Amino acid sequence: MRNSSLIRTVATPALNLAYEAHGPDDGAAVVLLHGFPYDPSCYDAMVGPLASEGHRVIVPYLRGYGPTAFRSAATMRSGQQAALGRDLLDLLDALGIDRAALVGYDWGGRAACIVAALWPERVRCLVTGDGYNIQDIAGSVVPRAPETEHRYWYQYYLHTPRGAAGLAANRGDFARLLWRLWSPSWSFDQATFARAAASFGNPDFVDVVVHSYRHRYGYVEGDPDLDGIEGALAAQPTISVPTISLCGADDGVAGTGPIDHDAPHFTGRYQRRMLPGTGHNIPQEAPYATLAALTDLFAS
Repeated sequence: MRNSSLIRTVATPALNLAYEAHGPDDGAAVVLLHGFPYDPSCYDAMVGPLASEGHRVIVPYLRGYGPTAFRSAATMRSGQQAALGRDLLDLLDALGIDRAALVGYDWGGRAACIVAALWPERVRCLVTGDGYNIQDIAGSVVPRAPETEHRYWYQYYLHTPRGAAGLAANRGDFARLLWRLWSPSWSFDQATFARAAASFGNPDFVDVVVHSYRHRYGYVEGDPDLDGIEGALAAQPTISVPTISLCGADDGVAGTGPIDHDAPHFTGRYQRRMLPGTGHNIPQEAPYATLAALTDLFAS
């Protein structure tokens, strides 16, 4: 059970967006963004050290997770990348944060990369899981090597009505399987999983997740209100803010290799760090390495 005293809610144009708050409200802001299928508990080992150093630590529940709720029944339950980026920008605006350090992986890394690329003046520095997370939707039609394609079985499953029904019926078991496949060297216990799985009970979780994995391949339309942002992202904008990319050497979905193909997308100070014994859930499996990356960026 999460400590409800840490959870606050702020109204953005689309959401009543829930977030966990740590540290002083006047501290330098750090926003920690979870991925799919995880939740803010993945940052539990990091929030204490950051808050003790005087940072204002914000850990939002992404759309479709935990207490975060859409303000209108008429709003499209979109999980597209532009929605995630817009939600993060709206959160900064609603909390009066002019500039923040961003940490994110998976969906959260995508939101962080989008804001860093399109609104760099709002970003002090960036720690991103697995490099450049902005999707090339036009390029998604090009098949990849079979070794890569088989890792995406869950995405293809969710493209079908059977997959959407399967996620709705088995969201906990589905997520637990992905945790095991994506982080084969991480021995998480049931209590750890249960803390995150509580967030998957959000009534919009299935719709948002299914839309996310269909939109990124161009199989469904996006929210028309986000067409402008999607148009900007189609150009694959570069990221100029100081960045460290963290890659789990045991990542069962993103995969790893000796060549950093993402480096050309980063035009500012940039470094890629491989994390031995770490899978996809980088901040929870390697919190001290993630903190070290953030500390090094602050020092620069």
